[in-house]
Amino acid sequence: MADVRTYNVVILGVGFMLIFTAFTTCGNIEQTVIKSLHNTTFRGSGYHSLGIIYGVFSFSNLFAPVIVTILGPQVTMFLSGLLYSCYSALFILPETWSFYLVSILIGLGAAMLWTAQGTFLVQNSDVATINKHTGLFWGLLQCSMLFGNMYIYFDWRGKTEITDSNRKTMFVILLGISVLGTLTFIVLRKTGLHEEVLSEEEGESLLSARIIYKQRTTTAVRETKSELASVLQLFRSKAILLLSCCMAYSGLELSFYSGVYGTCIGATGHFGNDAKSLIGLSGIVLGLGEIIGGGLFGLLCKNNRFRRTSVVFLGMVVHFVAFYLIFLNIPNDAPVVFETSTQLEPYLSPSVSIALLCSFLLGLGDSCFNTQLYSILGCVFAEQSAPAFTIFKFIQSVSAALAFFCSGYLLLSWQLLIMGLFGFIGTLCFFVAEKTQAAPADPTQY
Repeated sequence: MADVRTYNVVILGVGFMLIFTAFTTCGNIEQTVIKSLHNTTFRGSGYHSLGIIYGVFSFSNLFAPVIVTILGPQVTMFLSGLLYSCYSALFILPETWSFYLVSILIGLGAAMLWTAQGTFLVQNSDVATINKHTGLFWGLLQCSMLFGNMYIYFDWRGKTEITDSNRKTMFVILLGISVLGTLTFIVLRKTGLHEEVLSEEEGESLLSARIIYKQRTTTAVRETKSELASVLQLFRSKAILLLSCCMAYSGLELSFYSGVYGTCIGATGHFGNDAKSLIGLSGIVLGLGEIIGGGLFGLLCKNNRFRRTSVVFLGMVVHFVAFYLIFLNIPNDAPVVFETSTQLEPYLSPSVSIALLCSFLLGLGDSCFNTQLYSILGCVFAEQSAPAFTIFKFIQSVSAALAFFCSGYLLLSWQLLIMGLFGFIGTLCFFVAEKTQAAPADPTQY
């Protein structure tokens, strides 16, 4: 039994690693690729596409459990993986209408995929193995930030322009990787316990498949209504209201490091012929920051209040250093320029070393905030973890969507200033939330 469950978690992690190798690479380079298109009829924006994805995801995430309950996690993940594969496919022959349509579908698919992943992971874990399985899955998933970006670095090295041939070859490869990741879900096995429960349920009921699915739908709708009521009730709690600013900040910086910063590096003409390839190298270094930070702060802190606030404070300092260096090192018009390179001069002569250092700091700081948000939510809302994490993903995704829609219009300095303000306020609110939760346990501590 244990071997089957571990096997399932490994296959699950490999599947997600392959799918998100393609997807995160697309998100990192799509705005740069769009600016290099020779198709004069294409009017899409990479920023708007990512904004649509996160916006649709934030709302469809509330209703995804219905689909997962009806279809089951394995079928749901397979269908969602096919939707993700469409994102790589559309860049082979890009059209504006298909670009935005697929963005909407991926937003729906993302909600179903992550809900199914959580359900499947719980089905294949128990109290003794949940931490090990979660760490194993997360470690495999984080590797997705390395491989696709590594290909970009070597393939785009020395190229000042992305030709149609380069683009098609690259996205055919990414499509193949995504499809391969989707196909891995087929070899997932059912656990003995799941098979026993399912056969007993179907054997005793002696109902047709149509009636069984009708019962599942009714149950799923009832559970979704109950969870929505819990979410609305929890939304008014003091802890969630305090943490909401920190959650919103995590969405803002998510949009910046996953779609904006790579575009800024690729648009910086001072980096010469290596500017485009540095997008890939930046993604690799950012991924290393995420992996190192997740390992250090996610596995070692173990929900200690003092350490939690310390890690969040470290994340704020790390991000502020990164924002200041980016402000000095990257031209102010880098996010919004429509030409192949920037026109404005930065305060310092742009340095590749500083740009990559900032990538690492962005990844490290992001892991600080996310690991501790997961930690405090799991600690404070141990009995209501599902609605608490639903609220987290909702606020994070909405703020990321809004940030992506604004990224193509705001100069770099304004984007950094807005993130800095939200980061500072979010950190203060996190401290207050920690102190508020600690006070009942030890009223003399503060």
